[in-house]
Amino acid sequence: MDTFLTPIDQPRGLVMKLVYFFTRRQFGKVLAPLKVHSARLPLGFGMFYGKVSQLDKKLELSPELVMLVRQQVSRINICLFCIDTSRYVAIQAFMNVNRFDALDEYETSPLFSPAERALLDYVTALTKDKNVSPATFSRLAEYYSERQICEIVWLVASEHLYNITNIGLNIHSDMLCDISKRKS
Repeated sequence: MDTFLTPIDQPRGLVMKLVYFFTRRQFGKVLAPLKVHSARLPLGFGMFYGKVSQLDKKLELSPELVMLVRQQVSRINICLFCIDTSRYVAIQAFMNVNRFDALDEYETSPLFSPAERALLDYVTALTKDKNVSPATFSRLAEYYSERQICEIVWLVASEHLYNITNIGLNIHSDMLCDISKRKS
């Protein structure tokens, strides 16, 4: 059984960089980034995030599409913690990080398929405008099933909650990507 710090044991505001310096002898295992993040929040948030993580594993969408959706929502909402965390997860899972870098130009970048462009148009409209035109929805429906569209809406909504929580609690980037680069 893994040993992790509980929210009560975890000092609030602990910068993620410090976690990587903890030894196995002290804590049994180095904390995963999302466990550290959850430890900084009230217990209810950590429980919600754990449930979201479980649900994400049951999605029909590929893990890379899931992370692209989450990254796009985070970028629009300017949640620095979530931007960094999504990128960290992509690096750790050996996803094509160039695609995350190219999200600004997804409409013209050859790194994205027409299906992914339709997805990102939908995600962008839903996040920015909280409204999607019938044409945008129809284009999305050409490539994705009803279940997958529901999953996309779930991803946008749950990521928006993550973003608003972090922004509201002044939780910023923990520089996970920088740490990841140094470990390589």
